[in-house]
Amino acid sequence: MSVAKILVVDDEPEILLLIKETLNKEGFTIITARNADAAIKITKERKPDLVILDLELGGISGWDVCKILKQDEDTRDIPVIMITAKHVNTDDVVKGLDIGADDYVIKPFKLSILVARINAMLRRRGMIEKPPEAIEVGTIRLSLDEHQVYVHGKKIILTPKEFNLLSLLLKKKGRVLNRAYLMENVWGYEYFGTTRTIDKHVENIRRKLGKEGRRIETVEGIGYRFIDTESIL
Repeated sequence: MSVAKILVVDDEPEILLLIKETLNKEGFTIITARNADAAIKITKERKPDLVILDLELGGISGWDVCKILKQDEDTRDIPVIMITAKHVNTDDVVKGLDIGADDYVIKPFKLSILVARINAMLRRRGMIEKPPEAIEVGTIRLSLDEHQVYVHGKKIILTPKEFNLLSLLLKKKGRVLNRAYLMENVWGYEYFGTTRTIDKHVENIRRKLGKEGRRIETVEGIGYRFIDTESIL
């Protein structure tokens, strides 16, 4: 399948950059805009597969941008996920949905939640494949349905955080994942511990996987990578 093209619209450059970097790591092609006029122009010209639209843009609001896009025959079918501030009330959210917004997330939000909403939206539109029920590498089998891990067919007991960490490494196998990325996607923003926590969890996972644990490679000063090779001797 083709790589999904996403337009991110936000007038705060720090948030714009954070979302862009996160979605780039997820494999999406990202276009950005910092105001309503640019958002409308880019959407009409480049036809993104999805628009992430901040409600408060200054001047023309995100509601107005969404309304304009949904009333235009060329852009009305492009899904829009609204980003709303915490103080926005239920009536405002309903207003956004009524004018055509397809979904919304409320600030502050976990980037992992935004990614999940994007994937769900694109899946419904047939842009990305349904995630596999299990991931298999070497003799490791990670069952997403059962939330279990097997090595040589034997069940390995992992804690929930260990399972989520291994799952992320397997899904991104072959790619170097830095500690900040792992912390955000496994622990989330609410966690205020140190990255040493990640190192300890990786150490535990390696021990429980036995020889297959050597597939988790330490990339000095950066993070970890799961090696996808035919065999580990």
